[in-house]
Amino acid sequence: MSQGQDPPKKRFPLTLDFVTGVADRKRSTAAPRLNSLQTATRNAAQNAPQPTNTPQVNTPRPSLVSSTQPKPSPIPQRPVNSPLVSDAVRKAMIQRLAQQGIKDTKVLAAMETVPRHMFIEPGLASQAYIDASLPIGYHQTISQPYIVARMIEVLRDGIEGKMSRVLEIGTGCGYQAAVLAQVADQVYSIERIRPLHEQARNNLRSLLIPNLRLHYGDGMLGLPQIGSFDGIILAAAGMEVPQALLDQMAIGGRLAAPVGNRHQELRLIRRIRRNEWTTETLERCHFVPLRPGTFG
Repeated sequence: MSQGQDPPKKRFPLTLDFVTGVADRKRSTAAPRLNSLQTATRNAAQNAPQPTNTPQVNTPRPSLVSSTQPKPSPIPQRPVNSPLVSDAVRKAMIQRLAQQGIKDTKVLAAMETVPRHMFIEPGLASQAYIDASLPIGYHQTISQPYIVARMIEVLRDGIEGKMSRVLEIGTGCGYQAAVLAQVADQVYSIERIRPLHEQARNNLRSLLIPNLRLHYGDGMLGLPQIGSFDGIILAAAGMEVPQALLDQMAIGGRLAAPVGNRHQELRLIRRIRRNEWTTETLERCHFVPLRPGTFG
């Protein structure tokens, strides 16, 4: 991807002329039953070690949506039998990201920790660690590793510790949310397509990530009931960034989003004061469209 020139500073709010209709903000408590096993469940079964005579102890799994504030814990690693998804292949991805310009060591460590192959169909496992987006259904994709690392890196901007509270718009299969959970104390992620929301819940449940909360709803509305966020990341491109999301940025917070239609560019927005934002164009990119409302 090419590097763009920084445009002059702009004042916000941005327009929302492209938004039509008003979405229902209510969080659904009903989850449809899916007709097939989820990706993570199938992969976990394929990669699980052979059973022994040691009796199993059933322990309760922590909920992904919780009212408590647990501390993040490392993702448990599963044995991997295929050389196509081995630790060596994952490390090669990290080396490639460093060569592509990703310098934040915490972002690189997070990318290495999260097993990307657990979030895609088994038939695509051989492509899990190449630098490409892959289909996950419903005309959506899992973003390429470079763009995931790049967007998270610009959100952090050299922060030594962890970000406090981060909002992701577009959960998809849950991969980027899992990476974000390694570099932030609290991560909230919204998905508008119900079957993908359920798929992400199943994918992430097996990884036991306690500081990640998933929501089904209209991502263009954000989560005003949670409060302000010091980082917001969009996994879909609109013609402008929704004003509701700009308003939910903390003072000094950052927002990374693709903007545009056929020709998209990655932008970094900073909130300087209550009614003042600045924008910077980083590079060209390609994402699925940002849409209002919910589906499914």
